[in-house]
Amino acid sequence: MERKAQDKAGGGAPVRRDRGLSGYRPLPGVPDELVDATGALRPLWRPLIDQLQALGDDELTRALGRADQYLRDSGVFYRQYGAGQSVERPWPLAHLPVLIHESDWTALSAALIQRADVLEALMADLYGPNRLVAEGHLPPALVTRNPEWLRPMVGVRPRSGHYLHFVAFEIGRGPDGTWWVLADRTQAPSGAGYALENRVATSRAFSDVYEGENIHRLAGFFRDFRDALLAMRTDRDASVAILTPGPLNETYYEQAWLARYLGFALVQGEDLAVEKGQLMLRTVAGLRPVDVLWRRLDASFADPLEMDPASRLGTPGMVSALRQGGLTMVNSLGSGVLETRALMAFLPQLAPHLVGAPLAMPNIATWWCGGAAERAAVLADPGRLVLSPALGTGLPYDRQGEPELAARLPRAELARRMATAGPALVAQEAVTLSTTPALVDGRIVPRPMSLRVFLARTATGWQVMPGGYARIGAAADPTAVAMQRGGAAADVWIVSDQDVPAISMVAKPAGPYRRMPPGALPSRAADNLFWLGRYVERVEGVVRLLRARNIRLAESGRAAAPMLKAIDPIAESYGIDPAQGIPRGLIDTLAAAIGSAGQIRDRFSPDGWSALADLDKTARRMASAVAPGDDAARALSALLRKLAGFSGLVNENMYRFLGWRFLTIGRQHERAMAMTGLLAALADDAAPPGALDLCVELGDSVLTHRRRFTMATSRETVIDLLALDPMNPRSIRHQLDGMMAQVQMLPGAADHGQLSDLGRAMLRCQTEVATETPETLTTEVLQDLRGRIAELSDLVTGAYLR
Repeated sequence: MERKAQDKAGGGAPVRRDRGLSGYRPLPGVPDELVDATGALRPLWRPLIDQLQALGDDELTRALGRADQYLRDSGVFYRQYGAGQSVERPWPLAHLPVLIHESDWTALSAALIQRADVLEALMADLYGPNRLVAEGHLPPALVTRNPEWLRPMVGVRPRSGHYLHFVAFEIGRGPDGTWWVLADRTQAPSGAGYALENRVATSRAFSDVYEGENIHRLAGFFRDFRDALLAMRTDRDASVAILTPGPLNETYYEQAWLARYLGFALVQGEDLAVEKGQLMLRTVAGLRPVDVLWRRLDASFADPLEMDPASRLGTPGMVSALRQGGLTMVNSLGSGVLETRALMAFLPQLAPHLVGAPLAMPNIATWWCGGAAERAAVLADPGRLVLSPALGTGLPYDRQGEPELAARLPRAELARRMATAGPALVAQEAVTLSTTPALVDGRIVPRPMSLRVFLARTATGWQVMPGGYARIGAAADPTAVAMQRGGAAADVWIVSDQDVPAISMVAKPAGPYRRMPPGALPSRAADNLFWLGRYVERVEGVVRLLRARNIRLAESGRAAAPMLKAIDPIAESYGIDPAQGIPRGLIDTLAAAIGSAGQIRDRFSPDGWSALADLDKTARRMASAVAPGDDAARALSALLRKLAGFSGLVNENMYRFLGWRFLTIGRQHERAMAMTGLLAALADDAAPPGALDLCVELGDSVLTHRRRFTMATSRETVIDLLALDPMNPRSIRHQLDGMMAQVQMLPGAADHGQLSDLGRAMLRCQTEVATETPETLTTEVLQDLRGRIAELSDLVTGAYLR
């Protein structure tokens, strides 16, 4: 009955996997992957199991801790959604890798390459002649009513000649060793970057086994795909970019990581524009062409003009650029239609039409309930069938919520569903996944496993990543392999009997060495670097101010002391409540810095990110634990030391190109603004006694003042040191000199000797301060100067950051 129903639907004859185990009986409590049918340990696993047995409890804890520490230090995370909110979660590593022999992997790879070819041919038909529907092989409703079939893309041939360049397949293995495909990933497959992070972390834990065994490396896969993307450019001066939905996407970390690893720009839709049929990147030097775009954004959001008009993530005119051949898209818009669950019911019969051979690896058994025979088959034997939307994508249990088992529905309700909503449903057999060893509380236990295997189109055709990552269930339930449902990710080792070559991302040069110019800096990235510099500098200034206040509060014991009354208005001008030990406003400013840094994770070092995240964690912990006065002063001193460490790490290690220049301009601008405001308030004749000493303290110049001036502080010495001395890194003059030097290096700073508006305003501020004296730099002049320094920020924004 099952075969008859599938044949009538044109979908082939799925086989119920649990009925084809040929008498196989798994050993209770023993992972299927670990032992053979006789219960003997598979030779493939012997080295790893031997090492585990040789390690004591403390040694094992330290080994696993090395992997976890690497992930923490690198800031690896994914975003988990649920209950109307999203939360960043640490990457859930399953420490034991999954081991597969090279011979098994070779056969598996060949089958998946064939499937990739089937999907390529299917997409070419769906967006081309549409013969499969016309000849009755596919029901029209599965195409025309599918939200992933994008009508604007019909007839648009990809410039590269291929619709698909990077795909992934979810595959599972039954306890008897049979592999089958669980889901196709063609829209914007994620996980390749996480696979490499899994590899690094796992090799830290089991370095002896990893180095001692012949395990295929992953770098060659990434290198060849990078080279293939670069080769698809028609203009060698054009860019290859990765299009991200932004930091709130669940796999944003991976997208930023891939951009860093491959050397591509990470862009958002707002960074791009279409000019005369060419996709352009908005940079601080103007529009620059983008020739190849690796899309990590769902296609419907890509172009609000021709796709979803409510999208704020895409770029108007993107489809037009594709029509005119001004861009190669990886993967082509509309490829999400290939992920439709209902198509899996038809792929077995479509494969011979598309590639001339049956599928080498079967699907999980799937029935589209749009035909009478299929509905009758489901009603006759609901068994282990899972119901889900026919036009849905991915695995039915990838998200929160329990899968809907047909057998749990009352027969009358199941019959009603089949009669009223059959075409909108698919029934898929609930899988029994093979189990792999997992470490739980120091013991090896069996857990269900599925693999995500990645394929990239390279110069030699499809290439399969030799490994990838496995999804390991949190419990024996096979639906618990999903990351959003508490599953974990494991590395996959492809083990060879022969030596495997060491592979690097760096290819041998074809000719003499030639230094490559730095890439273009998107305006949005420059904007975030500029404000990162400002926010971090603002945090430091506020910390110094609050520390000085709490020291004086501890000394006087009076919140109404004159000096505190002088400090409080300055703190309040930053939105800070000075009466709190670690005020909420300080935490918010630090959060703004992290927000700016998060927008440029591809340009931010892991060490810098870890230092900033640690600073935020420390400040939040202190905010709820310290009281105003001496405790707060000591806590703020600790924060100041962490800030100094972060600033040194970023400023000393960052390449001196445009990104560093905007970060530096932002930092110096904020410092100049802050110092001008401090001097206007505390070097004024109406300031209380001790205000000048406080000003020198806030300017971190106490020792310098003592060395340079043998006398006590006076307005003249303080103004000279903190405003006019170009040698003092805290002075206004030093900041303006530094900003001028950086502005002169920016694109368009001068045109044939004529300064830009920013350059002229910058020069006027610099010259005015350079020609002032302590006597002429009055409070009124300082206030006016602060206003003109503030205007420099608007000029930077207008010239480069829009």
